[in-house]
Amino acid sequence: MNILNLYFSGTGNTKKVADVIAETARNQGSVVDTVRMRTTMESEFDLLEYDMVFAGSGVYEWLPGKPVISLFSKLAKEYREKGFILQPAQRRYPKKAVMYCTHGGTHTGINEAIPTVKYMGQLFDHLGFDIISEWYFVGEFHGEFLDFSKNGKLGDITGRPNENDLREISELVKGVLKIKG
Repeated sequence: MNILNLYFSGTGNTKKVADVIAETARNQGSVVDTVRMRTTMESEFDLLEYDMVFAGSGVYEWLPGKPVISLFSKLAKEYREKGFILQPAQRRYPKKAVMYCTHGGTHTGINEAIPTVKYMGQLFDHLGFDIISEWYFVGEFHGEFLDFSKNGKLGDITGRPNENDLREISELVKGVLKIKG
């Protein structure tokens, strides 16, 4: 399977997840291109060339990071102009996508993360990918918000994603790679 592993990580939490996705998919026999999204990024790849895309970001005020929003807006415009986004959205089976995020959920738990994953999924849904899973992983806070890791709704999330989380992620990847078109 030809996989694009597309992610943005401002603190390193989402990079940990992306690294596990890449390693696990390669160990399962897939070819994986891993791309870290950047603010000034132009599209350096064609989403439609991949059988499966994993797309992830941290959560920043309920949305993905600015590099994700910027790139996905550019990609949506490009694909619309090329006639690849149609009304209604046509399915491109067996193309599949998995959306995920890392979040702290300090105030309302996973509810803070849901808009991020839904936002990212819209590009792929409009392109006709089958979104086969949405994942929400707990990630500790960094920098000036470090104290939020100890006192939020999810309890003490210091060190997350941790080794147990990363093992769970690996198993999730193995599971979705078994899903046939």
